[in-house]
Amino acid sequence: MQAKEKIILALDVDHQEKALELVRELKDYVGMFKVGMELYYSSGPDIVKQINDLGGKVFVDLKLHDIPNTTGGAGRALTRLDCAMFNVHAAGGYEMMQRTKADSVDEAARLGFTPPILLAVTVLTSIAQQQLQEEMMVSDLSVADLVVKWALLAQKAGMDGVVSSPREIESIRAACGPDFKIVTPGIRPAWAEAGDQKRITTPRQALDMGTDYMVIGRPITKAEDRQAAALKIIEEMER
Repeated sequence: MQAKEKIILALDVDHQEKALELVRELKDYVGMFKVGMELYYSSGPDIVKQINDLGGKVFVDLKLHDIPNTTGGAGRALTRLDCAMFNVHAAGGYEMMQRTKADSVDEAARLGFTPPILLAVTVLTSIAQQQLQEEMMVSDLSVADLVVKWALLAQKAGMDGVVSSPREIESIRAACGPDFKIVTPGIRPAWAEAGDQKRITTPRQALDMGTDYMVIGRPITKAEDRQAAALKIIEEMER
């Protein structure tokens, strides 16, 4: 896989024209585009088709978390959009993850589509140890331990991989093996600001640790020359 194919560009904008402008400009510099809640809810599901039509692949980042029947139906709907990847919260439990995966695969087979990569979100990269203990009431585990436990549960439920901080890549890889996909937000080049992410690392470090895909947004989308910023990250990864 080429370095650029490992980059998922976060389209964290509130209007479809802004998003499509970024797709047109950067589709040859990144491997996939992440459509999160803000863009999906403001533009609707057709944004996935529009990006596909421009030659981009789409990671729909809605972090499904509900009863199994509901997330299973949502998984079918997202599969019909022909997205390349979508996710659920591992905190929803084994049955929810298993049902969503099964319904997505079944829908893809019915339509003749390639099933999307289905990921489980472990611990959000904005959550630090103090918040885990004081706000989420998880006092007996570290962030790293909880991430691994949820990754193992996700693998058992049939998930293709997880979304987690790059700081946990190596422990997930050791626990879940080489074929389990790891998608890492919280990626910041050395020359970029950390922003609101707490557990971050650089693209080159994440690559060395063994990530499969890295989500990068503002270091590219807020750059004066976005293509040059993407190329700078690719060069850092290939160095």
